[in-house]
Amino acid sequence: MSTFSRFLPFLKPYFSRMIVAGLMVMVVAAINLGLLKLAGSLWDIITIQHDQSKMTDMIAVFLALVVLQGLCSMGHSYLTAWISQRIIADFRRHLFGHLHTLSVSFFARRRTGELLSRLMNDVTVIQSVVTETPIDSAKHLVTFVGGITFLLTMNWRLCLLILILLPLLVLVAKGFGRKLKSLSTAIQDHTAAMSTLIEEVISGIRIVKSFVQTQREETRFATQVEQTLALTMRKAGVMAVFIPVITLLTFSAAAAVVWYGGQQVIDGSVSPGDLFAFVLFAGILVGPFSSAARVFAQIREAQGATQRVFEILDTRSEVSDSPTATALPTVSGHIRAEHVHFAYDPRQPVLTDVSFEAKPGELVAIVGPTGAGKTTVMNVLHRFYDPTEGRITIDGHDLRDVTMDSWYQQVALVPQETILFGGTILENIRYGNEKATQEEVVAASRAAHAHDFIMNFPDQYQTIVGEKGINVSGGQRQRIAIARAIVKNPRILLLDEATSALDSESERLVQEALEQLMKGRTTFVIAHRLTTIQRADRILVLNKGCLVETGTHAELMDHKGLYQYLYTLRLIELPS
Repeated sequence: MSTFSRFLPFLKPYFSRMIVAGLMVMVVAAINLGLLKLAGSLWDIITIQHDQSKMTDMIAVFLALVVLQGLCSMGHSYLTAWISQRIIADFRRHLFGHLHTLSVSFFARRRTGELLSRLMNDVTVIQSVVTETPIDSAKHLVTFVGGITFLLTMNWRLCLLILILLPLLVLVAKGFGRKLKSLSTAIQDHTAAMSTLIEEVISGIRIVKSFVQTQREETRFATQVEQTLALTMRKAGVMAVFIPVITLLTFSAAAAVVWYGGQQVIDGSVSPGDLFAFVLFAGILVGPFSSAARVFAQIREAQGATQRVFEILDTRSEVSDSPTATALPTVSGHIRAEHVHFAYDPRQPVLTDVSFEAKPGELVAIVGPTGAGKTTVMNVLHRFYDPTEGRITIDGHDLRDVTMDSWYQQVALVPQETILFGGTILENIRYGNEKATQEEVVAASRAAHAHDFIMNFPDQYQTIVGEKGINVSGGQRQRIAIARAIVKNPRILLLDEATSALDSESERLVQEALEQLMKGRTTFVIAHRLTTIQRADRILVLNKGCLVETGTHAELMDHKGLYQYLYTLRLIELPS
């Protein structure tokens, strides 16, 4: 229960409504008990007293209580559902918001399907336990306490026959609960793995088809489904035994009551109406007993889901604002990296003692062989990661001493793999500045050489780009991404130049768009094209995580070092 107690902050805003719903359901339970007592009295009036007037009055009271019970039941059902949905909606928003606070390294270690499963499936499993169960428990508490009280006052010997099964019920529920918890956790893990597999296959459906791997993926999915099905059926088997066993034990007590009470009616020590009411009371106690067993199983099932969800909430970002961080003022764009070291894994350094400088408005090209650390430099500059040693400053401000939002607002990233969201072209461009006017969006699109092809679409700026921009070409995606960056109007640009896969016309347009974007801004670009490198104010040459050379194209060619070697091998491509 200590795990579930962590939900109390999410329950707190709805405590008053939960109390009202609890009172309503307690009234329903109390009326149920009253109706059972009236039923016993009515039975004696009809079969022994033969009093028609009393019978009529009793039935009128009976009907009035049924109406009141119905109204309270309707109120409690709606209010409970409202509370349940609101609390879970709040919790999902909190969990989703927390995901946004985590650093990029967290997502690099997790699979999308797994996170999706925790956000949706696990939270749904938790929902009834933390919202509906407390309210329903109030009903069962009244039913149990009231029922036992009536039974004890009516015939304590018969009541003991019911209560003797309680320790046995607890032991049975505890044994089944342990098994259900382990099975439920395993099912949730397999469900997350299945969600991940679905997400990966759908996202990469073109590759799956191109490499004729449809059968392989179907086999993988079928295997995952069978494993999940096997666990689900094992759980269903446990539940199939669990509930009937609890019910059998409870009804065994009821049978004993009928047998023992029937003897007392025959002896004349108990009236038929009292025995009738007693049996009804004993029967209604089946509800709390069975419900307690079912709730115990649900709690065990939800424990695994709760642990998985709070594992995410307990995760803290490796990159975050320091307590003394201040907002970064508008910068001119003077960047310095001072003895920067970095490693994704402490056992394998990626950057070692890297130092460089970029003055405001300069174009800095980063080159080097595969695995040299070029993308890592970009990640550290953007502050997706913090250096393990050394520091990076912007206009003299250490990036770790300013708020991340104030830095991110002044830097724009155009990655090699352009990411568009599944809305319209207009929404994707405005992602850089949601307050941008239509005129500003059009101006940015013109600067990015995107306006003309956008206007050729039937829906123009309202064209749906599809998931990850599947409805537009690679060159069009890149120009939309450049327009998005232009609308943001950043001071610092981080570009992973990616034109090698484009046709010559698209490449020319993208290059022109990039030139417009870079004007007046400090720009770092992972460069592959000689045209970009030749324009650079300085070139950083990386090799195995070390900065081995720096200078202009001409200076580095004269130096005859790694840069000249890469150029000779055409790893830096000549202009076509």
